[in-house]
Amino acid sequence: MNTINLTRRHLLISGSAALAFPHIALAGAQREETLADDVASVMRSSVDHASPPRLVFAHAADGQRWLNEMSVRLSQFVKGSELERRRLLTYIQYEATRADLDVQLILGLIEVESGFRQYAVSGVGAKGLMQVMPFWQKYIGKENHNLFDVRTNLRYGCTILRQYNNLENGNIRNALARYNGSLGSDKYPNAVIGAWKNHWQWEG
Repeated sequence: MNTINLTRRHLLISGSAALAFPHIALAGAQREETLADDVASVMRSSVDHASPPRLVFAHAADGQRWLNEMSVRLSQFVKGSELERRRLLTYIQYEATRADLDVQLILGLIEVESGFRQYAVSGVGAKGLMQVMPFWQKYIGKENHNLFDVRTNLRYGCTILRQYNNLENGNIRNALARYNGSLGSDKYPNAVIGAWKNHWQWEG
C-alpha cells in the first residue's frame, strides 16, 4: 500500500516573543508521520463534510445550558460579542462531536494551541485555532481551503486528532502528544488536560 510522508514542524516561541507578536501561536515540532491511502481517503471525506453546524445534545435544554456557561468562560479569551462566542462554541461543539472527540478537551487544546485566536500563526506557518499546517491541504483537503476559516480549521484539526487517537488505540494522552509532535513526553498532554481541568470541565 502506498504511503504519504507527512511533516508538520512548529517552533517554540518564547513568552516575550508571544507578547511582542500576539498573532503568533505557541506550538511544538510534530514528527514525520505516514498516512496510508485509505486513511487519507477517510480523512479527506471528513474534511469535505460541510453540513450546517448545530449543537449536538440529547436535549435542547442541555445544549442551551452548555452554551450559556461556556460563553461566559470563553469571554476571557474572546472579547467580541456574545453572538460571536456562541457561534464559535457551536462550531467547536459540532465538529468535535462529529469526530467523536471530547468537546471540553478540544476547548483545552485550542486554548493551548492558539488562545482562541482565529488568525494565529506559528513560526513555521501553522494556522488558526487548532494550528493546522498547510501541507495537510495537499493530503486530506484542497489547496484553496482557507485554514483561517473557523469551520475549515476545526474540521482539519479534529480530523487530524481523531486519526492520531485511532493510531493510539484510544489513548488520548498519546494522541495529544502526536498532535503536538512530542510523543513520549507528557508536557503537551498535561498542558491541554490542565487547561481542560482549569477552564472547561463540564458536568452536564
